[in-house]
Amino acid sequence: MARQSISFTEPNDKWLKTQVDNQEYSSKSELVNDLIRQARNQQIEIDWIKAKLEKAENSGFTDDSKEQILAQAKSLNE
Repeated sequence: MARQSISFTEPNDKWLKTQVDNQEYSSKSELVNDLIRQARNQQIEIDWIKAKLEKAENSGFTDDSKEQILAQAKSLNE
């Protein structure tokens, strides 16, 4: 695993320390890695939505119902 040295603002450092103190995470590193994983997953969803929007804009209209689109979006989280 790569080691990095990063600095946090005081409020962010306090929040990180609180999460570790509350035993939500065993270390700040574990928490930061989890936050990065969450951000990466969120970016995947954003990219998927952007692609769907671009495809819809380029093709005119979609035959998918709003329920189908919502179900497809929810399936990304599974």
